[in-house]
Amino acid sequence: MPNYDYAFQNYDQTRHVRASLREKQISHKHAREVAKSIMGLSVEKARDYLNDVIAKKRAVAFRRYKIQVGHRSDPGMMAGRYPEKSATEFIKLLDNLEANAEYKGLDPDRLRIINATVHKGMIIKRFTPRAMGRTTAKNNVLTHVELVAAER
Repeated sequence: MPNYDYAFQNYDQTRHVRASLREKQISHKHAREVAKSIMGLSVEKARDYLNDVIAKKRAVAFRRYKIQVGHRSDPGMMAGRYPEKSATEFIKLLDNLEANAEYKGLDPDRLRIINATVHKGMIIKRFTPRAMGRTTAKNNVLTHVELVAAER
């Protein structure tokens, strides 16, 4: 099992709490946009927002990976989508973050997400057989997600 470090610098053990997902099969592009959208929110607001994304009531704004992405009717939003798979994984990560905060003696109701980082992980390489004895690469990029929260 590899030993992973966190990307967040200046981590203070008394004020900050962190949680991470490693090697998950979610889109790193969707995960990046979800991470940007919940940055700065409290844990409860982030959970409500992600539940609305799963229910397709609110969209996640796509700011970087927005080519050929349709517009949504949410106020102030141009390109957006409803990344359900990424949102469910982020909800599990928020639950883990709250449990870590309770373990450290921090108040989970006063937590605010101060850092959300997404990195590409390992690539699973596979091949799809094609006609005439050829093959086409079918690569799966796994994703690392890190959340850091602090008490307000």
